[in-house]
Amino acid sequence: MNILGIFRSAEATAVFKHKEFNLLVSARVLITLAFLAQNVTLYWQMFELTGDALSLGLIGLSEAIPALAVALYAGHLADTMDRRKLSVLSYFVFWLCSLALLLVSYFLSKEFLKAHTYIIYAIIFVSGLARGFYRPTSFALLTQVLPRNLYASGVAWNSTFWQSASVGGSAIGGLIIGSFGISFSFLFTVILSFAGWILISNISPKPPIEKKEKQSLTESLSAGIKFVFKSQIFLGAMLLDLVAVLFGGAVALLSVFAKDILHVGAFEFGLLNAAPSVGAIITAAFLAYKPPLRYAGKALIIAVSGFGLCMIGFALSTSFYLSLFMLLLSGMFDSVSVVVRSSIMQLLTPDDM
Repeated sequence: MNILGIFRSAEATAVFKHKEFNLLVSARVLITLAFLAQNVTLYWQMFELTGDALSLGLIGLSEAIPALAVALYAGHLADTMDRRKLSVLSYFVFWLCSLALLLVSYFLSKEFLKAHTYIIYAIIFVSGLARGFYRPTSFALLTQVLPRNLYASGVAWNSTFWQSASVGGSAIGGLIIGSFGISFSFLFTVILSFAGWILISNISPKPPIEKKEKQSLTESLSAGIKFVFKSQIFLGAMLLDLVAVLFGGAVALLSVFAKDILHVGAFEFGLLNAAPSVGAIITAAFLAYKPPLRYAGKALIIAVSGFGLCMIGFALSTSFYLSLFMLLLSGMFDSVSVVVRSSIMQLLTPDDM
């Protein structure tokens, strides 16, 4: 398949003529705003309660374990069930979790929460389950709201709006915490996640793609794993990014850096969270018109290497503004990686997978 042949610059804005694409992207923007603002609030709240960096890692672990545990099954369901229905359900569960965090933070004292942090971790765990379903289903839903020749442009625009939401969620979350407190920040996530659920509910039902032959769950998962490992391009792109994110991600410890190393407050903490997305927006908007598909391999290697160097610079910095700049650059490099990988995944994966 000629990847370049399916993208034409004239199609860069054609995706917006499709109503359901607009609904899907808008819903993802709102849920991303909610998720990022909630994450910023959780990291700040937990470090305030415990003063322990390990507790921040447990936040990520509490969400990652359920999300990873259901990832393969969620992908199978996205192939065999109505993707829109699954997205609606997962968005609704995320909204319930946001509401639970608001109620817990508003009605329970700091002293009680400090002694019973497992309540917060339990809510995050359920939220992780919801995220484990809505990420693969809403991502797969993109292929059912756009014609195939608009996939690359749709992925780039989707990335642009997603990064914009990341900026808004992180920065606004930090601003609200600094100005009005943790409960108001959770209220913000409740409102946004509810609005996202309403929008995704307005997409028409999307029956699964008919497969040539029926497969059991085991057969479906086995076929998917075999497909990934047989495709050197697919597997290489995924592993390269996996290594960079696994060893270079600094988001979970930003509250520690903000308080103990850079000596700044909640608002500056929000800016640090938002900085990578600011850089990503700049790059992703450009890539929506000129996706880096001609030299995708080289672009991916350069992007991942640049991301790693930025993380090293951030780790060594004791200046708030230098740290902000390093995170900004890391977002620019990461955006190239996101667009290349997402385009490869959408374009090389058969519809029935």
